[in-house]
Parts: sequence; C-alpha cells; structure tokens
Amino acid sequence: MQSGPVARLRGDLFGGVTAGIVALPLALAFGVASGAGAAAGLYGAMVLGFFAAVFGGTPTQISGPTGPMTVVTAAALVAFQGDLSSVMMAVALSGVLQMVLGVIRVGRFVRFIPYPVISGFMSGIGVIIILLQLHPLLGAHSVSSPLQSVLTLGPALVHTSLSSLFLGALAMAIVFLTPARISRVLPSPLIALIAGTLVSVILGLDVATIGAIPQGLPELHLPAFNPGRLREILGYALALAVLGTMDTLLTSLVADSMTKERHNPNRELLGQGLGNMLCGLVGGIPGAGATMRTVVNIKAGGSTRLAGAIHAVLLLAVLLGLGPLASRIPMPVLAGILVKVGVDILDYRMLGILRRAPRQDLAVMVTVFAITVFVDLIVAVAAGVTLASLLLTYRVTRQSSIDIQGEEEFNGRLSEERGLQAVTDFAVRVVTVSGPFFFGTSASMQDAVAKLAGTRVLVINCLKVPFMDLSAIFALGEMVERMRDARVAVLLAVTDKHRKRLLELGFGSLLPEDRMYTEHEPALAEALRLAEEDLRAARAAEHRPVKGTLQPM
Repeated sequence: MQSGPVARLRGDLFGGVTAGIVALPLALAFGVASGAGAAAGLYGAMVLGFFAAVFGGTPTQISGPTGPMTVVTAAALVAFQGDLSSVMMAVALSGVLQMVLGVIRVGRFVRFIPYPVISGFMSGIGVIIILLQLHPLLGAHSVSSPLQSVLTLGPALVHTSLSSLFLGALAMAIVFLTPARISRVLPSPLIALIAGTLVSVILGLDVATIGAIPQGLPELHLPAFNPGRLREILGYALALAVLGTMDTLLTSLVADSMTKERHNPNRELLGQGLGNMLCGLVGGIPGAGATMRTVVNIKAGGSTRLAGAIHAVLLLAVLLGLGPLASRIPMPVLAGILVKVGVDILDYRMLGILRRAPRQDLAVMVTVFAITVFVDLIVAVAAGVTLASLLLTYRVTRQSSIDIQGEEEFNGRLSEERGLQAVTDFAVRVVTVSGPFFFGTSASMQDAVAKLAGTRVLVINCLKVPFMDLSAIFALGEMVERMRDARVAVLLAVTDKHRKRLLELGFGSLLPEDRMYTEHEPALAEALRLAEEDLRAARAAEHRPVKGTLQPM
C-alpha cells in the first residue's frame, strides 16, 4: 500500500487509469453480448463503477459489467422479447434489493453458499460466454442462448467468414499469448482491441462492427412498468441481486487478501445496489465487483476510492469524445476477447479435483453446471442450493441416532456408579437421542413409538442433543401425547437450555416441569430412579409382578 498522500494519489491515478483501460473493451463487449448494445455496457461500467467506488465498502474494488451479470441480463432480454424497458426495471429493482440486503446486514452470510453451487454456476457461465461467441467468430449473427448456439453451429460453420475468423483468431492469440510483463504495462484486451481494429480498417475487411455509439451523458428516465410481467421482473431482479452480491463479495475477499485489509460487506452492498439501481435508470447493464479489474487496480497502486472514480471518469471521456473511433471495432475482435473471459471464469480448482471430489459435492456441481448452461440461471441457483441443503440434511441425519433400550441394558454401567437397581424386564425403557435433533431426524422419533409396546415407564434422554429445532420439539410433543394416551408414564432428561426453551414453547402443558431433568440434577440418574419408583408403585397398586396398566402421570 502507498505510504504518503502524494504516493497514494499517484497510485490511485495509475490504478484508476489502468483499470479504465482494461474496462473499456470489456464494457463494450459485455454490452454487445447482453443484447442491449455497446453503449449500455459503457453506461453500466461508468455509473456502477463510480457510485460503487464512492459509496461501497471495499476501497480498492473496481465495479462494472461482469460475465455472469451480462448472461443474466441477456437471458432477461430474451425472456422479455426485446422489451428493454422491462429489463431495465428488473435491473433497477435488483439494485434496490441489494440495498435492502445491505440494510438488513446479510452480507456476511453470502460466504455460507456451498462452494459446489458457486463452482457449477461460474463454470456454467464461462461455457455460456464461450458458446455465445462462436457465431460472431465465424461471421454469423449472434444467437441468444447456448442451446441455440450448439444447434445452429453446423450452418454457421458452412458459411464461415474467413475475415471474421481471422480477426477473432488474432484477438484470441493476443489475449492468450501476450506475456504477463507486457500485460502489466498495456492490458492484453486493449492490445487486441486496437490491433484488431487497425488490421480490419487497413485491410478493409468486410466484417460486422459495433456501430454508432451515442455521444454525451446518458439520459435519466424511469423504466416503464408492465404489471403483466411483474413475476418475471421480480424473478430476474432477485437473480441479479443475489448473483451480483455473490460476485461482488467474493471479489472483495480477493481484494482483502491482496491489501491485508477488511472490507465492509453491508456497506459494499449499499454502494453496489445504488450503482445498479442507477444503471437501470440510465439504460446501463448491471454489474458487480470485477475481480480482474480490481486486481489490476491494486497492482498498479490503487489504494482508495479515488481510483475507482478515476476509472469511471475515463469511461466517461470515451462517451464524450471517442465514440466514433469505438464504433469501428469489429465484432469478431470483441468475441475473441470474451472467449478469454469465459475461459478465465471456469473454476479450474474444482475441475482439477473432479475424480477425487466427494460424490455428493460433485453431483451438486454437475447439476448446477448443466442447468446453468442448458436450462436457466435462476433455476440453476435455486436447484443447487436446494440439492446442497438436502444432501447436507442427509449427512447430518446420519450423524444422529435414536436408540431404544430396556432399563436393564441402559443401566448396566450406571447401576454400580450411581446405585441404581436394574429391573429384569422392559417395563422401563430409555429412548436416547444422540446428535442434532431436527426435522431430518424427527421422523425417527415417530417411528420409535411403534417399538415401545409393553412399556410402562418411558425415559427420553436428550442430554446428547446439541441443538433442537421446532420440528423436533413438535415430534417430541407428539410422542409424549401418544404415550400419555397409552397410559405410559414419561420422564424427560434434557439440558437446561433445552428445558428452558421447551417451557417457553408451552411444553409444560404436555409434561409437568418436575418430570423434566437437566444435567445439573444429574438428569438421567434422577429420571431412572423416579422411573423405578413409578414402576414399583404401579405394580404394588395392581398386586401383580409386571403386567397391568399405569395411571397416567
């Protein structure tokens, strides 16, 4: 990090200019790839880049259009059949949702999203970006979906434009092969952009270009609201908000690791949300914290919010005076640059351990990847989180157990240690719950009731339960009720924390408080001792050894 104010200012200037140079070709490419146009990419990079830098919680972060956000925007534009106003409404609402997430302080919870979900989604986004660039590379018209790209690839190959293929190959050669020492001085995407454009103009190649870019500042206007598309608008707004939040905060973690500082995740969401909301109001595509541009900024010396603001001002200069030059950029060149972006997005860490990864995690990653590429991005995230949650529930459930024992079995150790006299039958039974007691294991409690035939006194031992959710409490209550209806006396051994919670939820109406023992009493020994007393009293009242019916407690 820079030490003095002059050094910091110089570093921010270099960092901001360098990040802006890197952002320019990407903003143009993402704008075109989204279907909203190159100007929309510049608007988004400029507006989000400025407001996220000034109001966000990661001083060194550079924000702008990213691959994942661009793909979702493109999907929304297809879903709304080219209705850009509805897309911008979804963009603006996504910014509002991000600000709400920041206000309610959920930024820190993003890190709990399972890694296989993130991996499958990011790799899927990378493949989508690559597939969508195949047609522009071949000189064909762009397609709107990866599946359509695969299905129409044959005809595109037949009618390949050699000029487009040449420019695309030139751009890919530059971005893939430029040495790192050169890229640090002059970013390879910018080299590819300039070289490809110059070659196209000098040779007079007949290829598709970006076309005219509007000059001047973007106009502020409210997107038209279509009530008939409310559900779709909210769906894409939520997808953009969640994806933008994940993308941004992961980039913030990268910035933290490089600067040895800590970002403010909730403030970052406020800044990102404000920027994306304004993007929707000026017709810009949404974005997030951009990892590559952030790394470039930090390595060039950027250390404060000024660098991000300078990056946005440089893009503004393009809008104010360099539009005619940018309009001649060939589409195959942008496609070649985006292929490199797609390749970089692929999660090589996960791909490198596919054969050794746990099968359940691999199943989640592959499922999310396939749905992302061939179905829908929103469905992919929802399905991935749901599947990961179900598999986690299954794993936790396997760590829990519900054992049923006769008191003579269970009391073998305790009889000598605590002076408990073991009975010679199963009239007293102990149901021991070990591990987490939650909705995943509550069904086992219901199944245990069927195995308690002949029981006269039941001791439920929950001392080894670390946590208990509402489903488990209800299952426990139903078991007590069924035992009470069957005229079986019930005692409960629980931790003091759990007894307090049970009483707060009205469990005392099912089982008196003096029948709940905690670890301070000690619980199980006292419960078993009282169970023996109950059994002896019942036998004495019935005047027979074992059989009979206890009066309900």
